Amino acid sequence: MKKIGVLFGMENSFPGALVERINSLHIDGITAEFLRTDAVHLDKPSPYSVIIDRISHDIPFYRAYLKHAALNGTVIINNPFWWSADDKFFNYSLAAKLGVAVPPTVILPHKSYPEGTNERSMRNLEYPLNWDAVFEYVGEHGFMKPVDGGGWRDVFHIHNREEFFRAYDQTRDLCMMYQKAVNFSEYFRCYVVGQKKVHIMPYDPRNPHHERYVKNPPKYDRKLLKRVEEDALKLCQALGYDLNTVEFAVEDGIPYAIDFMNPAPDADIHSVGEKNFEWIVKEMADLAIAKAKKAPATPELKWSSFLNPTPKKIAKAVKAAKPKAAARKKEQATPPEPVSTPAKE
Repeated sequence: MKKIGVLFGMENSFPGALVERINSLHIDGITAEFLRTDAVHLDKPSPYSVIIDRISHDIPFYRAYLKHAALNGTVIINNPFWWSADDKFFNYSLAAKLGVAVPPTVILPHKSYPEGTNERSMRNLEYPLNWDAVFEYVGEHGFMKPVDGGGWRDVFHIHNREEFFRAYDQTRDLCMMYQKAVNFSEYFRCYVVGQKKVHIMPYDPRNPHHERYVKNPPKYDRKLLKRVEEDALKLCQALGYDLNTVEFAVEDGIPYAIDFMNPAPDADIHSVGEKNFEWIVKEMADLAIAKAKKAPATPELKWSSFLNPTPKKIAKAVKAAKPKAAARKKEQATPPEPVSTPAKE
């Protein structure tokens, strides 16, 4: 019997619905359950063929367990090796190489010295920093956020230099980014599953959390939705995420990728809504079953083999994207004319 385990924390609706959905399909030789583990023994592989990870980013014990399981042939959604190595600034850099539009972004030195370091540890850093160059590139209206952040923790909305420096003074020893604000007319949050399927959800980050998913969206330009879908797939295929949400803020017809490092995205029915919830439960159940049928998948015993995609895949994607990236720079000056079509649910 091949087991699918769901590893989760405080969330309630999604893990139970996912387990129930998988088991209700009565696939011969496959069953799903909430993952259970004790102390992890080096000589004992995980009993699960597939694990869906919803919490290891907050629990180092779980992250170590998942890497051990992957080494012994368990398929993990999402890859714990790549997820551990990832950060948002790298993601923006990769997106730019792939020809996906991203706002001007800079990475900032720590405001306070990280623990165990002092001014002598920073001898390679230019000081004072050229703040004029930062504001010339990004502007004075933007967002300051952690390189490894999530859940809107330590995020500051900046409107001028005074607010920038006041926010920067509060960032302690965090590594922060400063990114130009997009004056968006439309905003989309997309579920991407299996690096193949995209579910586009109209979204408004200015609303309270439980009201951000737009229930009665207007009609959108077909070409815009197609580009959002293509860019979402391009990002997740390059990052190797089998479950992710990708957010786009649209200004002058150009969808800018704003947030796309969400390998354990919100899937609570009370925030995403019933239709979106039904979609993600169904698609994740189908993905987990498909991967269970192919498991185990023990990789070559080299660090690079645990990362997906390989550097060759990224290089190929970048090469293919260069002509499109050049064309899209021209596109920003002349946004497409809108064509009314129904939005995807």
